[in-house]
Amino acid sequence: MVVKKKKEMQITALTICHQDLETLRSLADAEGKNLASLLLHCVQLTNGVSQIPYVKQIVPLLEKADKNGTCDPTIRSCLGILAGIYLSLSVKNPLKKVLASSLNCLPEFFLTEAIQSFTSRLQKELNTTDLYSYRKVIDNISSCLENFNLGITSVNNLLKNVLHFLQKSLIEISEENRKLAGNHIVQTQLMNDLLVGIRVSVMLVQKAQDLQRIHLKISGSPTWQSMCGLLSIFTKFLSDDDLLQTIQSTSGLAVILFIKAMFHPEEKIPDLISSLLLRSVDCTSIPEWFLNSCGSLCRADVSESALLFLCQGTLTMLGWQNGRMGPSGETLLLDTVHVLFTLSSRIKESTLEMFLSRILASWTNSAIHVLESSSPSLKDSLNGNSSIVRRLLEYVYTHWEHPLDALRHQTKIIFRNVLQMHQLTVGKSGFEESDLAADRFIFELTESLLRLEWHIKGKYICLGCLVDCVGVEHILALAKTIPSQILEVMGDQSLVPYASDLLETMFKNHKSHLKSQAVDSTWIDEWHETWVSPLLYILCEGNLDQKSYVIDYYLPKLLNCNPESLSYMVKILQTSADAKTGSYNKRGALGALMACLRTARAHGHLQSATDTWRNLVSSARIKQGLIHQHCQVRIDTLGLLCESNRSTEIVSTEEMQWIQFFITYNLNSQSPGVRQQICSLLKKLFCRIQESSQVLYKLEQSKSKHEPENKLTKQHPSVSLQQYKNFMSSICNILFEALFPGSSYPTRFSALTILGSIAEVFPVPEGQVHTVYQLSHDIDVSRFQILIECFASTFETVKTLAFDLLMKLPKPVVQFQDSEKLHGLFQAALALSTSTKPYDCVTASYLMNFLIWQNALPSALSSYLKTQHIACKDGDKSAAVVESNTLMVIKCLLENLEEEVSQAENSLLRAAASFPVYGRVLCITRALQKLPLNSLQLVSEWKPVVEKLLSMSYRLSAVVSPVIQSSSPEGLIPMDTDSESASRLQTILSQIQPRDTNDYFSQAKILKERDSFDLEDLNASVPSIDTSAETKGKERKTCDVTAQMVLVCCWRSMKEVALLLGTLCQLLPMQPVPASPDGLLTVEQVKEIGDHFKHHLLQSRHRGAFELAYTGFVKLTEILNRCPNVSLQKLPEQWLWNVLEEIKSSDPSSKLCATRRSAGIPFYIQALLASEPKKGKMDLLKITMKELISLAGPTDDSQSTVPQVHALNILRALFRDTRLGENIIPYVADGAKAAILGFTSPVWAVRNSSTLLFSTLITRIFGVKRGKDELFKKNTPSRQSFREKTKSCSLRCASPKWALFHTARQHKRITLCVLSLTSSRYEFGERMTGSEFFSRFPELYPFLLKQLEAVASTVDSDLGELNRHPSMFLLLLVLGRLYPSPMDGTYSALSMAPFVPFIMRCGCSPVYRSREMAARALVPFVMIDDIPDTIRTLLAKLPSCTDQCFRQNHIHGTLLQVFHLLQAFSDSKYRMNAHFQQELADVAVCTRAKLWLAKRQNPCLVTRAAYIDILFLLTRCLDKVTKGNQPVLDHLGFWEEIRTIISGSELITGFPYTFTVPGLPQYLQSITKLAIAAVWAVAAQAGEQTRDGPISFSQLLESSFPEVRLLTLEALLERFSAAASGLGDKELPPLLWNMGGTFLVLAMKENHPECFCKILKILHCMDLSEWLPQTECCIHLTPKEFLNWTMDIASNERSEIQSAALRLASKVIAHHMEMSDETRDSVTPKLTQWVQLVVSSCGDHLPTVSRLAAAEILTSTTPFFLTNPHPILGLQDTLALWRCVLTLLQSEEQAVRDAATETVTTAISQENTCRSTEFAFCQVDASIALDLALAVLCDLLQQWDQLAPGLPVLLGWLLGEGDDLMVCVESVHQAEDDYLFEKAEVNFWAESLVFVKYLYEHLSRLLSKSSWTPLGPESLCHLQRTTSKQCHLLSQLFRELPPTAAFLKTVEFTRLCIQEERTLAGLRLLALLEGKEGKDTLLLSASDSRA
Repeated sequence: MVVKKKKEMQITALTICHQDLETLRSLADAEGKNLASLLLHCVQLTNGVSQIPYVKQIVPLLEKADKNGTCDPTIRSCLGILAGIYLSLSVKNPLKKVLASSLNCLPEFFLTEAIQSFTSRLQKELNTTDLYSYRKVIDNISSCLENFNLGITSVNNLLKNVLHFLQKSLIEISEENRKLAGNHIVQTQLMNDLLVGIRVSVMLVQKAQDLQRIHLKISGSPTWQSMCGLLSIFTKFLSDDDLLQTIQSTSGLAVILFIKAMFHPEEKIPDLISSLLLRSVDCTSIPEWFLNSCGSLCRADVSESALLFLCQGTLTMLGWQNGRMGPSGETLLLDTVHVLFTLSSRIKESTLEMFLSRILASWTNSAIHVLESSSPSLKDSLNGNSSIVRRLLEYVYTHWEHPLDALRHQTKIIFRNVLQMHQLTVGKSGFEESDLAADRFIFELTESLLRLEWHIKGKYICLGCLVDCVGVEHILALAKTIPSQILEVMGDQSLVPYASDLLETMFKNHKSHLKSQAVDSTWIDEWHETWVSPLLYILCEGNLDQKSYVIDYYLPKLLNCNPESLSYMVKILQTSADAKTGSYNKRGALGALMACLRTARAHGHLQSATDTWRNLVSSARIKQGLIHQHCQVRIDTLGLLCESNRSTEIVSTEEMQWIQFFITYNLNSQSPGVRQQICSLLKKLFCRIQESSQVLYKLEQSKSKHEPENKLTKQHPSVSLQQYKNFMSSICNILFEALFPGSSYPTRFSALTILGSIAEVFPVPEGQVHTVYQLSHDIDVSRFQILIECFASTFETVKTLAFDLLMKLPKPVVQFQDSEKLHGLFQAALALSTSTKPYDCVTASYLMNFLIWQNALPSALSSYLKTQHIACKDGDKSAAVVESNTLMVIKCLLENLEEEVSQAENSLLRAAASFPVYGRVLCITRALQKLPLNSLQLVSEWKPVVEKLLSMSYRLSAVVSPVIQSSSPEGLIPMDTDSESASRLQTILSQIQPRDTNDYFSQAKILKERDSFDLEDLNASVPSIDTSAETKGKERKTCDVTAQMVLVCCWRSMKEVALLLGTLCQLLPMQPVPASPDGLLTVEQVKEIGDHFKHHLLQSRHRGAFELAYTGFVKLTEILNRCPNVSLQKLPEQWLWNVLEEIKSSDPSSKLCATRRSAGIPFYIQALLASEPKKGKMDLLKITMKELISLAGPTDDSQSTVPQVHALNILRALFRDTRLGENIIPYVADGAKAAILGFTSPVWAVRNSSTLLFSTLITRIFGVKRGKDELFKKNTPSRQSFREKTKSCSLRCASPKWALFHTARQHKRITLCVLSLTSSRYEFGERMTGSEFFSRFPELYPFLLKQLEAVASTVDSDLGELNRHPSMFLLLLVLGRLYPSPMDGTYSALSMAPFVPFIMRCGCSPVYRSREMAARALVPFVMIDDIPDTIRTLLAKLPSCTDQCFRQNHIHGTLLQVFHLLQAFSDSKYRMNAHFQQELADVAVCTRAKLWLAKRQNPCLVTRAAYIDILFLLTRCLDKVTKGNQPVLDHLGFWEEIRTIISGSELITGFPYTFTVPGLPQYLQSITKLAIAAVWAVAAQAGEQTRDGPISFSQLLESSFPEVRLLTLEALLERFSAAASGLGDKELPPLLWNMGGTFLVLAMKENHPECFCKILKILHCMDLSEWLPQTECCIHLTPKEFLNWTMDIASNERSEIQSAALRLASKVIAHHMEMSDETRDSVTPKLTQWVQLVVSSCGDHLPTVSRLAAAEILTSTTPFFLTNPHPILGLQDTLALWRCVLTLLQSEEQAVRDAATETVTTAISQENTCRSTEFAFCQVDASIALDLALAVLCDLLQQWDQLAPGLPVLLGWLLGEGDDLMVCVESVHQAEDDYLFEKAEVNFWAESLVFVKYLYEHLSRLLSKSSWTPLGPESLCHLQRTTSKQCHLLSQLFRELPPTAAFLKTVEFTRLCIQEERTLAGLRLLALLEGKEGKDTLLLSASDSRA
């Protein structure tokens, strides 16, 4: 949108040596017309850009000279100088290409001389001996060979010398690289030189190929020797893993190219390369020179990477086009792909995987070239049914979900090429449309892809390729609903790009197909039906994410393809907009309309704004969209106004008005995303205004009066410019008004961000640039003060935005004129910097950073500094002032810090309570970060400051270290605030010395008794601690020192020291040598900082301390790795080896923390490894990972588990670090092995660390949560259900025949571990196919299989002993994440089948959770087609009722496996057909044989419940009518069996059990669900005849077990709710008619809270006219008494029941209101109590459910009590209900506000109120709903003629009556002292002054225009007295505040300011009431009240 200025091109000017310059001067002619003169003028210029025209004149000048037919010495000398110039220019200098281009046109006459000159100069270059100059020579050779005729000829002339030079340079550079191992910076440069050298060698052979053949005939020639030498070098590089892989890769290309150039005869080259790739070289049949040069490649131990790069060279360097190499070439092609397939199963390093994928893609390209003219045998080998193609497809399926985007892209290329290969093998006729079905390969491929789940990214890619290949119509024939299916998955962000690309491919293809076959335009209807109709459905009905992604990704592509579809969409949506207005969670048709228009305008499909509003959408709809209840509708409407494809499009007056309207109501958005979008869109609008204003200025300057109307605007440019200026000024007014006292965080964020955008878009004008608006013109002193006061916000974002805005303003605007005020602010900043509240210290830092920019600061600082003022040096005056001010502020802070650290050394308690020093350090750090430390002017003054900063940091660190490095800094310090805390704290501090060692693992740490401490020893080793519990602060007040204060002071001090040291390392220039005057940090100081970080990271125990020390340490390590000083560069490596040695040593005296997940040790190693250069070989990472993996494995010595724990914890940190990227993936398999084996350790610490590592690895392997993976979600159990099962069943079946119980401790450990792991397992939705998983981690296949076999073999021994295998959980968790893909081939040796029997065996475990996990893990291992057979096999294994010996554990495990398999089969989307029904029917027949397990014959309730769950699942799947026949279950007689089970169950006969029986709750739930299903089934079949059912709802509701009643009530409530809301498909079944009496009776006797609540909700959903008259006969209560009963419940019960009762009571009252007058009068006495109940339900302290119920009640009763033209309630009660609405509209919770907005929507849509606003019947947002509610209320007061009595009440609301100012201020003061981290009042929505503003506006409008009866004198006097009293109190309270109260007493100051505004508004209204026009009488100005 913004037009960016083009950067001026910077080109280095060409220069020549002094000798050449003198030569040119001597040869230049007087007229300056010869070549020497031209070159002399050229080289004397200093700008490379201006030299270009001179260079281009060289050849035309020589062409003139050519006519003379002479080549004089002048030209000869100039050609030599030109050659020198060319070779002196750098390879990236554009002048080099310009010169080459010019010399390419050199007249032929001069070519010989030019070639001689260039050859001579190049020869001198080749003779250089300086190794670091080799790169320049190599670059020159490269440039000569690149489209430069003279250069190519010169190189050919010097071919022998060039080859020799390349050989020499490569040898010497590689040797230098080896010597400098460890010096990353120099090594990187040398490796780049090597890479360029190899590339130039390749280029040389390619370019000079014709000439070299002559030299190569003589094998002993120097050229031949050089070629052999180079080939030998490349072979060595190819196998050298210490080099960069790009070097190895390029060497592979060079090897093949050189072999191709040197080997004779050419026909045998393919055979030779085949033998190299297959490692089968016959050394006796190859030339000696080949053995000497490439002997290492002829051995069998060639590395995998070398083979890979040889394959790459083979495919790249040999000629595959047109089958040049014949049959041997075809053989080589096939051999190459087989080698690549072998390598793909072995290579796991990510970079090599990337190379492999590219090479495979390259192979498919080569195969296509060969197939174009190949033999039939090759076509047979590469057709779709061949093994090679199957393996290629298997590679695609395995890698299409790979985490690397580039690798996924290669799979697309491979798949597309496979289709093309198949096309070439079968001939083009195979792809005729009519023959598609006949091509079995394509048909089966398409069908198998369509069967895949939509969460697989590769499906989209491959379908797109198929569409390109065969057309979309064939895919639509197979899957007609595919557009809808793809749109359905577009709610998942990770799938959206793939889905939208596929859709675009499909609808473009479909459009072109339809157009090609149609004779008229009717084709568009079919296209719209296929692609646009599903889109409109999603836009209106889809979920939020789905619609957002469809609009962002799909809609623009659709409109770009067919812009005419816009009118079609708008026409449909306009029709629907009135009916589907939307709500807070639905956009409706209006939202869809705005989204379509916004997208169309942004992409240029709407011609202009005017046409948009006039033809497509009305102004009323725009305004409705701008305040719609759904946030995205508001955003889309705003986007429609702001976005345009033309950056200079004029903003119309109407648009500006709408923007003002929008901003008024939308600044206070709670959603961060919405706020960001609003600010971004408005910035686009401002850019449009700025850009279009430039056009208007140009039009105005042209003064084209003869053309009053132009294309851009219909009015004079000056008028538009003035409108722009007025508009921007009004926007700024609104934004500054929004920064009122007490404004919410969202409002401030939005206002400041938008103001910042304005300041950025409309800069201060420079030169001839016009700016239509300048923000600084609208900023006065008061607004400047407002911005300064934003620093006092408790949100740092607000501080940052305010600071940045002030920095964007012109300097004169932000300069303090009052030095006294500046002094006061600096004093406040100093005071805040020692506050005990951390956010105050941040405020101090922002204040100081702002004051640093003040010119008058030195005078204000004079009283604080002991040193004299620092004079500014010459230079940039502004920068000098800032630097000197910063230096003075830091010196001032340092002086204070030094004094306070000295006191802290004497008494840490006093420091923590009175002057926590971390605030000072924070201010210093923030000040340094704002300063450009690399360009300081006062270096000499800064050096001592830096030294002092470092020494103070070390001193402060030493003071707080004892607490931070203690064994338990949090847990051992008491949180007491009483007077004895100090003495106890001294004792505790003596205990937490860093004396603890790693004996934690061998014995418990015994704390000494309190009286046994030697305090003298303590005082000798620790800073002395003041034993007084009270310390005197700077304000001489007594305060208690809490232990929390001490801890916070210590860890925050350590944090700030770490950040300060990190900042110093990052920003300060280092001294390259000790005596250097430029640097501020010496090498020794850097080493000291490193040692400090090392000390604290390795010994700190407090997480906050070492996490932030890590942040600073990372900054240091990054600097060290880039440092040219070798000793500093190697420090990280030394530190790493030292700590690894210390970890391995397991020395008892080591101070490394072995608890707290190894504390800072993982952070320390993480920082050292993450800062290692990523472009290198990552050697440190590789070595460290090998060490850690070896340490993390199980050990025989149980006493030395500390290194293992450290290793596991460090591995966890490294696997979590995203900066290590794919470099960490090769170690995942070993990490998983260590975690699984570590989980079996007898040491708890090892098990704990292993569990954490395993959880991290699961995330690393499978990725983070994917929201829409429904296939995975369906198997996800809730944690609550697990708790219920573990609680009721004790994790096992209890019986003498069943499993033995675990010990309590083992049970607890396993339960906790499982809960922690399953939480991570079920929170991450990513999964992986088995083939993909095991191909990426093949080492895990045998490991997991072996571990699972070991676990399964002893999972349940015949002896009845319990074998504990904790690793079973981890194994099953991993396996449960895998799933089989229909695309998996049979070729892979990594089959998932061997796992199945072991997983089934795990289902026999005596541990309940193990059986459950085994059942889930089994599902992915069974293909969908095999599930029915597997289920039948499992059912057959179940015992018969006649069997005598069986184990219930085995039965339960088998049943769980059957259940989960059946569930997966029933949920499969592509099997819903008759075949599917038949297979399920076969399963149902098998279950009948084992029905005894569901009956009383089975004594175990757990297995009985499991079997009943299977039956219930079958009923749900099979109880459907098929083709007019009866349901399958009836046909099988299945329902009869179920009726028998239910009839014989305890539901009928009663329960002889108690809750102590394991599995009873589970059984109750299962049998009840089955019974409910049976009742519904009978009701569906028999209609009203329900007598023959096995059980009735009445029987279920009379059960003595609440579980049964609750499930039944939930099922009934669902039906009644659906019927009441109209969402159900049918009306209530006859079975549920006339049940009101039943529920009334139940309500009277129900004592279970949840059941009782459900009954009340059901009664609320039922028709009151049905059951209310029955109350007297059923429960002996009249309707009035029943109302009293419900209201009593609503008064006394807990929140949910109270809400349900109040809803019911409200519905009863509303029912009575609709009845006769007599009935209405009967309930009138209860209305006041009802109002009180509603009012009491609206308090902010109440649960959300209560407030939502109140809002719902108010909405339902609005027509009766809120807007009734004839009020039923008294005025006070009516106003009380309105006050409830207003209170709920200002709730902090979005749901409550939305519910209250519904009340307002109902209120403004009544017949008597709909005319009072233009938004009647619209869904509006809560922000405008508050305004509308007050408008309607004032209108109603007029209608009711109750203005006089109602006005005092409303004025009371305005003044905030009921809030005692003194009490508020005192309570705030008290809270400040009590809570250390309390941020006082933090409001995210409610803004008192917004309510005051709206109320004042409506009341003043009402009073100014109405003819109302004035207030009585008494009421008026009372209001005046109240207001006057408040005025005096405010004045008194303001006088008591300090001058900078906005910062020092922020909360009190804000409250007083809010009350002041309330009072001012009240005074204005009282003035209106008295009929006084002026504002002088009673007005109280801010200055008066604060005087």
